[in-house]
Amino acid sequence: MSNEELKTKITELLPAATFDESGEWLNINVEPSSWLSFAGKLRNNDSLFFDYLFCLTCIDWKTHLTMVCHLSSTKYRHNIVIKSKLDAGKPEIESVSHIWKTADFHEREVYEMFGVNFLNHPDLRLLILPDGWEGKNPMRKDFEDAVNMIKL
Repeated sequence: MSNEELKTKITELLPAATFDESGEWLNINVEPSSWLSFAGKLRNNDSLFFDYLFCLTCIDWKTHLTMVCHLSSTKYRHNIVIKSKLDAGKPEIESVSHIWKTADFHEREVYEMFGVNFLNHPDLRLLILPDGWEGKNPMRKDFEDAVNMIKL
């Protein structure tokens, strides 16, 4: 399916979605409040069948965070990127770990590195960092490392 065909189909599912077509894959901007229902539609729609979440990460822009999710259809071989702008002061969005099992660990990593609260995640806790690093979020631009004196 071409990007134009994907855009048409996605607009039918979520009319409020906006698009960025500057890259190879179609980038879709979604409000955090729409993410969970939209994710279910992307996974379960027979003509789209986005059954594989292969990346979920975050970007810190200082003024806000952006959750970025890459999805692929193993059946149709098309890919999309979903982006959702989050409040830097209280970044939260619904978990999709019950839709795509791979989201479980991706969301835990984004939680510990950026401080994004994935609502209704079944086991939101540190994944890589040792105990005592809760809430420090070392990938945030406001993180200060006293030992290495890194400041962005």
